[in-house]
Amino acid sequence: MRVSSEEELAEAVRGAAGPLVVRGGGTRPVGASVAGEVLETSGLDGITLYEPGALTVVAKAGTPLAALEAALAAEGQRLAFEPADWRGLLGTEGEPTVGGMVAANVSGPRRVQAGACRDALLGVRFVDGTGAVVKNGGRVMKNVTGYDLVKLMAGSWGTLGVLTEAAFKVLPAPEAAATVVIGVEGADAAVRVLSAALGTPFDVTGAAFLPGEGALVRIEGFAASVAYRAERLAAALGAHGPVAVERDAERVAALWRRVREVAPFHGKAGEVWRISVRPSDAPGLVVRIGGEWMLDWGGGLVWALVSEGSDLRAALGPLRGHATLVRAAAATRARVATFAPEPAALAAISAGLRARFDPRGILNPGLMG
Repeated sequence: MRVSSEEELAEAVRGAAGPLVVRGGGTRPVGASVAGEVLETSGLDGITLYEPGALTVVAKAGTPLAALEAALAAEGQRLAFEPADWRGLLGTEGEPTVGGMVAANVSGPRRVQAGACRDALLGVRFVDGTGAVVKNGGRVMKNVTGYDLVKLMAGSWGTLGVLTEAAFKVLPAPEAAATVVIGVEGADAAVRVLSAALGTPFDVTGAAFLPGEGALVRIEGFAASVAYRAERLAAALGAHGPVAVERDAERVAALWRRVREVAPFHGKAGEVWRISVRPSDAPGLVVRIGGEWMLDWGGGLVWALVSEGSDLRAALGPLRGHATLVRAAAATRARVATFAPEPAALAAISAGLRARFDPRGILNPGLMG
């Protein structure tokens, strides 16, 4: 069932006789725990408002992310949180959409400096599980006073409502960028050097580690400032290992695209987990993974590639953070939840929100526990 307007979407949800699987571009499957009639929103396409001077853009949920980024680039602007394209990682096709990006709260390496997708959101429109149209701010068609709908919808994976439109704060694209590469090995050394880099006053916009390639620290801004800060940062981090500075714009962009898209795992057999932890906990966690891994967000995000059928969440035991199953075989999906179980108090709040916005329990049921 493909809709092309907010009105059609509201009617489709109101008339649904059973569960609905919400799908935008189909590039980020929601997992085997969700079954029902597919509700496709890619027909909700188009940028409805763009004011470069006000650093504001509004786009319908089915708008291809590439189209939005191209429109921003034409004005020398960008989405600061650096959304990722995971088609290579997940082996999917289709086109990532604005709604899918928001629903999954997709945020790339620049999150350490610019914040997450939810931090750039200014407003949303969506259809809730009753078929009512809800708008955050301004004129509302349903009274939702007391809820921060922007924060609720970002990362809700379509379980609270089906997005129809989103408004974003955008920022100017930088004039130049450079990456300081530090030749270290192992998670302990990587987290030490990344933490040191993030603790400097040089406004780091990326801090990652690829085994075999080293620790990567990005600087962006005006060309003269980037040159100065990159040299100072290289000198400050030299005690950790051999240092090189990459200044070529295309090579810098390609390097961070590899980090953003988790390129080291592309085409490799196995299952992929995304683990959010304190950076100081990452080294101990990596020891217990027993597979390939890489780090982003200064060590706060661990990507792991493990053998098929592994329940990494169970193997890791108690975790000060959360582990999400991103890519897996159908058999693993059938017995391992996509998201970690929530603590009782948080689970009660989540259940209350779902009961409020989707009282029939028809939107991606079972996905969030």
